[in-house]
This record gives sequence, structure tokens and C-alpha cells, in this order.
Amino acid sequence: MKITKTDIPDVLVIEPNVFQDERGFFLESFNVRAWREATGLETVFVQDNHSCSNHGVVRGLHYQVESVQGKLVRVVRGEIYDVALDLRRSSPTCGRWTGVLLSEANKRLCWIPAGFAHAFMALSETADVLYKTTDYYAPEHERSICWDDPDLAIDWPLPANAVLSEKDRRAVPFREAELLP
Repeated sequence: MKITKTDIPDVLVIEPNVFQDERGFFLESFNVRAWREATGLETVFVQDNHSCSNHGVVRGLHYQVESVQGKLVRVVRGEIYDVALDLRRSSPTCGRWTGVLLSEANKRLCWIPAGFAHAFMALSETADVLYKTTDYYAPEHERSICWDDPDLAIDWPLPANAVLSEKDRRAVPFREAELLP
């Protein structure tokens, strides 16, 4: 596997080894030993999630103020623009975001550590996103930041086509968000 740091060094892009031939392909989407060797991280995942989104759907920017989650994100069908926003008060990159294109074609994964808000926009007709989390979903601790906050200026590929949930329509601007230690 190949690991590339984004412009926020704690957010990683993972390119797995893909074995492809006339039958199709094979890849290991996660191997704890290879993960530890490549990243130096002792990560324990406790939950796997699968979401399916239609074209233009934006999910996020979501995070939890307790039971803070790290996420390992991949796309098995379609294409998304995946965004991580640093919410760690103690971090020199607090308030900065980074974005990565993830797709079934490029087979990349994105590691978003605990302390970040996460969002993605579905760019294909449908997008199936699988992600592992390092802590359990805790709805009472979930928060949401406006995906289109002008102070963040996230460069979304399809800003005029966003389809949001009611929860994401009620999201707060970054300046009102609860930051993390």
C-alpha cells in the first residue's frame, strides 16, 4: 500500500495494492499489520458503515464532541469528493480543510483521524461509501457544520446542486461550532 499525506499531514490517502487481470481485480481494503507498518498507527475500528447517496448529495460536515471518531473511508461504487476539516483547537491546522477524490475507479481510501469533521459530496449518479470508525455512533454527541460556510470556502465540485438532509440544513457555521481539544 502507498500512503500519501495531504496538505493536512494527519489526513492520509491510501492506495492499496490492486491485482487486476482479465477476471477483474482483488485488493485488501484493510489489513491491521500492513496498516500499522505503513502508518505507524495502532488503530482499532469498532464499526463499519455503508451509505448510498444520489448525485449532488452532501453528507456533513459531521463530527462528535464525545466518542470522537477516526474514519477510514472508501468508495465501492461511484465517485465522491471527500472533505476533512480540522477541529482540534491545539492543532496548527485547526479550521483548515482538505479534500480528496475517492472513486471505485481509483480505489483510494482516506484516513480522517479523530478530531476532524467529515463530509462528502456524491459526484456520480449514485455513490456507495463504506467507512470504518474508531468509536461508536453517538447521536447525542453529533454536531454538524455548514457544508457551504463562506469562512471555510470549501471548493466543492458541484456547489449549486447540493442535496441536504434536514439535519445538515440546520448545521451551524464554523465560528459557532464546538471545537475539540
